[in-house]
Amino acid sequence: MIFEAFYRSSVAAHPMEVDEVTTYVWLGQAFLALLPWNLDLNLRNQIRTGGVGYELIRPDDLYAYWFSRSLAWRTAPTLLRAPLLIIFAFIIMDMHTPASWGSAGAFIAAMAGAVLLSAALSTLFNITILWTLSADGMLGLAPAVVTILSGMIVPIPLYPDWAQTILNFLPFRGLVDTPYRLYLGHIPPGELPMLLAHQLAWTVAIILFGRWALSRGLRRVVIQGG
Repeated sequence: MIFEAFYRSSVAAHPMEVDEVTTYVWLGQAFLALLPWNLDLNLRNQIRTGGVGYELIRPDDLYAYWFSRSLAWRTAPTLLRAPLLIIFAFIIMDMHTPASWGSAGAFIAAMAGAVLLSAALSTLFNITILWTLSADGMLGLAPAVVTILSGMIVPIPLYPDWAQTILNFLPFRGLVDTPYRLYLGHIPPGELPMLLAHQLAWTVAIILFGRWALSRGLRRVVIQGG
């Protein structure tokens, strides 16, 4: 309703049409659970209670295990939520189909990249608990950072040009803006390789930083009790 009022009150040229924004918003609602805006509560409790010590004695790659947890944490709720919401939006809210078959394929590929990027960010956010013990700060910060910088609240094309330059560089774009605008055909499918490279580069960078942060964090972990 807010976007509809905005479009009705403005006579200037718009970077996105109102029907595109409507579909964009419904895609955001369908895939909301995919965004790394919360933390793994079980992992948080393990760190707070010392249960993480059991994880340290297992002959496993701890980062890979936490990454796998994050991957499941993001995909399982999404698979339950997205289909029903998309069907509802198609039937009731006049949500548009992909602009073309090429756009549909590009959207699927970009969503796969978004899943990996989201898991990497989720794992990094979980690792911060090793440093803070309390997850309250990250629980308050992550939703604001992710939803604003990804284009979830306001599509990136509606931002000022100077802000778009910054947001297009940051990794959060790959969670929402990239796949949704490919779906709409607002970004041509031919740009998919460059966009996937952007997602992959940030995913690898975040994984490497996460591994470093985890190794540093484990050095300062003290398991109290007996």
